[in-house]
Amino acid sequence: MTRSQSDALVLFGVTGDLAHKMIFPALYAMVKRGVLTVPVIGVAFPKWSADRLHRRVTDSIERAGGVDDKRALQRLLSLLKYVSGDYKDPATFAAIKGALGKARRPAYYLAIPPSLFETVIRGLGAANLSQNARVIVESHLAAILPRQRN
Repeated sequence: MTRSQSDALVLFGVTGDLAHKMIFPALYAMVKRGVLTVPVIGVAFPKWSADRLHRRVTDSIERAGGVDDKRALQRLLSLLKYVSGDYKDPATFAAIKGALGKARRPAYYLAIPPSLFETVIRGLGAANLSQNARVIVESHLAAILPRQRN
């Protein structure tokens, strides 16, 4: 079986703490190594401008150790697009479809609370965005596993 690579990354929860603390520095490192070359579409509720998102990404990378490759940072910022919307609103998924352009094998990264997983996955299916797609779930096991009693 051959596996095709994803041709876009859609990051749900792009304005959140997880993206700021961990995901942006990881994406920056991937760009520096030359392994992230696809569009990155951030999705979240706040109505942010692209400039505000770029400032957030830059701040994240500076806090995580600094910008040691300005060209890589500029490359990462050039890959970023932003979609603002409610995960329960079909218009949000229509906007994602538009932002994806010609991408046909997206990876959807869910850096959101587990309570929203089903909502987002249903929205992707209803908008016909799930064919040939991958879903990556980011969650702490403690949030989804039952508590054990001693």
